[in-house]
Amino acid sequence: MSTSAISSSSPTSTSSVDLGLSGLASGFDWKSFVNQMMAVEHAPADRLASEQTDNSGKSDKLSILGTKITALKAATDALNEAGLFSRSTAALGSTTSNWAVTAADGTAAGSYKIAVSQLATTAQRAGGSDIASALSATSNVSSLTLASLPAATPVTAGKFTVNGQRITVALTDSLQDVFDAISDATDGAVTASYDPTTDKVSLSSASEITLGAANDSSNFLAVMRLANNGDKTITSSGSLGAAALHAPLANARLSSALTAVDGSGNGSFTINGETIAYNVNTDSLSDVLQRINDSAAGVTAAYDGASDRVVLTNKITGDFGLSANEASGGLLDALGLTGDSTFTRGLNAQYSLNGGPTLTSTSNTLTASSHGITGLEVTVDSESANTVTVAKDTSTMQSKIQDFISAFNDVEGFINDETKITTDSSGTVTTGVLSSNREVQDWARTLRSKAFAQVGGLNGAITRLESIGIDFTSGTNELAIKDQTKLTDALRNNAEDVGKLFQTSGTGLANVIGSFADKISSLDDDQQKRLSDANADLDRQIADIERRLDEERSQMEAAFIRMEDAQSSINSQSQALSKAFGS
Repeated sequence: MSTSAISSSSPTSTSSVDLGLSGLASGFDWKSFVNQMMAVEHAPADRLASEQTDNSGKSDKLSILGTKITALKAATDALNEAGLFSRSTAALGSTTSNWAVTAADGTAAGSYKIAVSQLATTAQRAGGSDIASALSATSNVSSLTLASLPAATPVTAGKFTVNGQRITVALTDSLQDVFDAISDATDGAVTASYDPTTDKVSLSSASEITLGAANDSSNFLAVMRLANNGDKTITSSGSLGAAALHAPLANARLSSALTAVDGSGNGSFTINGETIAYNVNTDSLSDVLQRINDSAAGVTAAYDGASDRVVLTNKITGDFGLSANEASGGLLDALGLTGDSTFTRGLNAQYSLNGGPTLTSTSNTLTASSHGITGLEVTVDSESANTVTVAKDTSTMQSKIQDFISAFNDVEGFINDETKITTDSSGTVTTGVLSSNREVQDWARTLRSKAFAQVGGLNGAITRLESIGIDFTSGTNELAIKDQTKLTDALRNNAEDVGKLFQTSGTGLANVIGSFADKISSLDDDQQKRLSDANADLDRQIADIERRLDEERSQMEAAFIRMEDAQSSINSQSQALSKAFGS
């Protein structure tokens, strides 16, 4: 009831003040009385809330324990990894060598000196040079502009230097214009000409010619393949005409006509027995080269602009053939890849192992197929000698074992801390959050029992953790490497038996402890769920108590307000009687 609901219209009446104010009329602080009564009545709810807090604390600890159990399972899984205890490492004796070496699981340990006397190379078939037509059919180049010059590289506009004189060229200039500009700039001392027979440009003078300057901006001299030679005559170092890579083959400026095609321009050839088709009207030389590269011929085809030729190269090293066949008058003929081609055989790698006889390999990656050491691969890149050392990967093995020990101790240590009961010197008893949880304590005991147990089915000297130098630390529930020498020796010389200790199906420690970790992880989850369900039920009980107490409070407050109202009326009557008879 609001404090404004109980009031009197009389300014002199006691009830003119809100009767909701505790004891205003009666002088009795009933609100404090109600609060005290409610506190007493609320005690069961407080006990339930305290139980909830305890449950939440236990659930939090179980959640942390669950995380640690999951880490233990991950550590046992890592110990159970296939090949872990047969893993090998390989290292090169020379730290400056670019050789690469790998050793697969189970590679025999040892030291191997490899001396390479010959590297493997790829076979190559080079077509004839100068497959393209000359720049011009005649020596008259007055109509051949720099922009349309069919050279391997486009000419750039700008300046170049002859005998210290600057010549400026534009792409609209003809080749003859440039020759004239050279003569004009040198006052006729240097003359230039083009020979269609050799497809070369020549510069002539009565004295030594000097070409170029550091600040030249045109590449004209380079495109014409003109370079200083200390003489009075300088001629292009090679023919200048180049094939048009991206034009249809019929217009690719090839010097030989393509006649071995049908009426529609279709032809074909074979590379290493793989058929490559083309059409002279729609396919460019670039298209055909790419088609060869994408085929199953195992060949890389490329255009060499410097020599104006096509070169085929096997994609793998070794002494393998490289065949190219087509009817006379076909594209391969025009590219000089048939009768006029030059074939360079690939070489096999040659090497010796530990001073033995010469061994061969078609690849520069030396494998067991040539040296006989299963799992060992050595990739060489120089004709030199190096020592390869293969050993057991004891570092990785021990790292996985140490991870298991750490994860095991993490679980055991946590359970010990959270379940122990201690008493200090003054007699004060401290209990862990999970001290009453016998099931969790049983988990720890069972884990220790499984870790300490002997693995069944093993006949060698290694049958339990103690066999490899691992045991419990005195006075604790935690494992430790008590004898590092023993462990190192076991991993280095008896890794297979160490692997059986952990990995034997059904009985190996990694399997046994990993399976138990799965089980207690599930049990841990069940306990957390039970606690969560219990807290949900406690929430409902507390809510019921709170509703009942709210109703009781409302009833008590209403009764006391009615009492205050009655007392106020009595007080008003008493005041009235006093005034009436007091005079």
